[in-house]
Amino acid sequence: MTDLLDFWIEHLPSLLDGLWVSLAVTGASLAFGIPLGLVLALAVQGKSKILRSLAITVVEVGRGAPALILLQFVYFGLPNAGLALDSFPSAVIALAWCTGAYTSEIIRAGLEAVPHGQREAATAIGLTGLDALRFVVLPQALRVSVPALLGFAILMLQASSLCFAIALPELVSQAYLIGSTTFRYMAILVLAGLLYAAICIPATIAVAALERRLGKHA
Repeated sequence: MTDLLDFWIEHLPSLLDGLWVSLAVTGASLAFGIPLGLVLALAVQGKSKILRSLAITVVEVGRGAPALILLQFVYFGLPNAGLALDSFPSAVIALAWCTGAYTSEIIRAGLEAVPHGQREAATAIGLTGLDALRFVVLPQALRVSVPALLGFAILMLQASSLCFAIALPELVSQAYLIGSTTFRYMAILVLAGLLYAAICIPATIAVAALERRLGKHA
């Protein structure tokens, strides 16, 4: 047991560096992906057939293709089209696409949960369609969507482990690198799993508490 703890203490700094990269790519993917999801949700509900069809295509490809395929498509596929990207921006683009596709459905469900009478009331007091969306519909829709969006953010942190396939030095990549030099894969992967759990379990509990709180005020 002492030998295992010494091994963990020795290699913990390298895993923490990888964890920071995982958090960075997850944060960047959410920062770009959630606004993309909002745009896609509004486009799917729009009146333009062309815009709606384009949005549905982006959503269905993002949801239908595994995140690993999207990562490899951006990192290995785009250079064939003359656009070569490093592993970090490739990971952000691919995971933001995946995030946008899934969160568009979450946000769309939130938009549809807003009673139609709210829109009619906004029109009755003279608000334009854009103002009604900004000041009446979106605040209520996002209130409904926030717990699901936060829950999805936890899943995206876990999905960032797939970035080892495109040579991003995130947590799993660092664990495999250490395992390949020490041949103690089990020990180092257990430590990596504990680091994920140290973030995901409290975050899951916090999201559940937030959902109950919002449910009481609904």
